[in-house]
Amino acid sequence: MRDLPSDAAASVEYPRPFPADIPFLHDLGAELLGIGNGGAQVALNLGKRHLNSWQVAHGGIIMTLLDVAMSMAGRSLNPEARSGVTVDMSVSFLQPAGLQGERIVARGHAIHRSTTMVFCEGELWNGDSMVAKAMGTFKYLKRLDAGGRIS
Repeated sequence: MRDLPSDAAASVEYPRPFPADIPFLHDLGAELLGIGNGGAQVALNLGKRHLNSWQVAHGGIIMTLLDVAMSMAGRSLNPEARSGVTVDMSVSFLQPAGLQGERIVARGHAIHRSTTMVFCEGELWNGDSMVAKAMGTFKYLKRLDAGGRIS
């Protein structure tokens, strides 16, 4: 996906491969590669807008992809969960994640599930190099309108 001027981005229709409409992920250009059986993969082709001042992938991009991959992996184990929220997340950055034009892939895996929570791990890869490792705890929600309760 190419970078667009901010005024043109609003008129672009991105594919919606995620189970729910998540505007932030569409704006980033994230792509859901797969979900099921306690696992999920999310990819991103790095553009200029995804980089930090050192011209490598911004840490916030890395954390977002790991968060989404782990959350989706956890949700795949609970068919009644309409959504999930991050309760806790820890990320270790092992090396720079990638340069403009490269493709990074976050892989999430659920390692333990309770009735209302799921514990996951994730890895972010650039080709054959693991560049970040994460652990996360997510709470299952039965409703999608959690944002409506925020005041």
